[in-house]
Amino acid sequence: MLTIRNATLADGREVDVRIDTSAGRIAGVGSTLTHSGESIDAAGKLLLPGMIDTHVHFRQPGFPHKETWETGSKSAAAGGVTTVVDQPNTDPPTVDGEGFDRKAELAEESYVDYGINGGVTEDWDPDELFDRPLLALGEVFLADSTGDMGIEEDLFREAVERATDEYRVVTVHAEDADLFDEEATERPGDDYEAWSAYRTAEAEAAAVERAVEIGEEADANVHIAHTSTPEGVDAAKDGDATCEVTPHHIFLSREDYDELGTFGRMNPPLRSEDRREAMFERLADGTIDMVATDHAPHTREEKDAGIWDAPSGVPGVETALPLLLEEARKDNLSYERVRDITAANPADVFGLTRKGKVEQGLMADLVLVDPDDAREIRGEDLHSKCGWTPFEGMQGVFPELTMVRGNVVYDAGEYDEVTDGEFGGPVGENVRE
Repeated sequence: MLTIRNATLADGREVDVRIDTSAGRIAGVGSTLTHSGESIDAAGKLLLPGMIDTHVHFRQPGFPHKETWETGSKSAAAGGVTTVVDQPNTDPPTVDGEGFDRKAELAEESYVDYGINGGVTEDWDPDELFDRPLLALGEVFLADSTGDMGIEEDLFREAVERATDEYRVVTVHAEDADLFDEEATERPGDDYEAWSAYRTAEAEAAAVERAVEIGEEADANVHIAHTSTPEGVDAAKDGDATCEVTPHHIFLSREDYDELGTFGRMNPPLRSEDRREAMFERLADGTIDMVATDHAPHTREEKDAGIWDAPSGVPGVETALPLLLEEARKDNLSYERVRDITAANPADVFGLTRKGKVEQGLMADLVLVDPDDAREIRGEDLHSKCGWTPFEGMQGVFPELTMVRGNVVYDAGEYDEVTDGEFGGPVGENVRE
């Protein structure tokens, strides 16, 4: 047994938390627990459920020079993320049994728990995919012609119906390529705002509306990935869909292109400052369901190109929770809201019934932080293989300790081996219904 003593929860309660390390579960939460075995004094510290990042690209198989399961999961643990969900656009893509098995084998190197999503292309094999322990379907690229996994509406409808039959959430990348502004492509490669002008806000809202409509017809659980506009969020919430926002869409805007250059290119793109502020308001007031990072690292050399040649994507798995905790430290968010958008809500939406809260009987996926210990974010201090961050120079409150299934995997900058020789594991029947 391990007891975390005198910890403050997100709701302000000061409690002791007893952990059954052999079972990886929280054995008790209260103010009068009997202490036995090892203990950690957490006086003055905040104890949170580990973040569940439902949208990462750890790049394996296919692109280990950008990230690996080992480096990506170390970065996650250092940022207080205890569960990640990897998306299917790897090489080979996770669209059939062979692709899933290959990724699952590589994911065994993970320091945190993980789920694997299945993708949809013309060549996908739903029978093989749903025969595997698939967490969800997607990120499904609805009408996004700029990627090699974009699909048309008929195939999207088929995928939604099949996922509904299998009781799986469908995560949707919603941008209607027919509404992209082709005139913007005539602008020069050093006109960084051209990327935002090209991938219009209208393209997102239209695709969200269509995805939600198809989801409602199929009575499906549709989840909209990386919403970047208030119009997209409102379209999701007007229908029966959940949605996520990335840290870069609530902390960065088109005004940051002068500093970021092509390191600020992602899909969907950065939006106006007014839209960024509106997105943060929707996050704070409970409209947006969760934060997910869309952690999509590339090397500096790859990003150092013109706006039409640089790859899309930025790293973010290590800095998401620290950035949100800094907002809570400044009273722009409550700690309860941070807990909900990073842990409780993702667990609820994706059926991870034994994760997401500090409660007796649930998995001991926990993060301990000093809520007043803010520091500058620097890419050289982070653990992603790419070695840079779009949030350079901003303030974050980083974890002191991260625990996965009752095992300390990150402690004050060091990674600890757990007692049974394993690190994180697949999200399976032990953590979901």
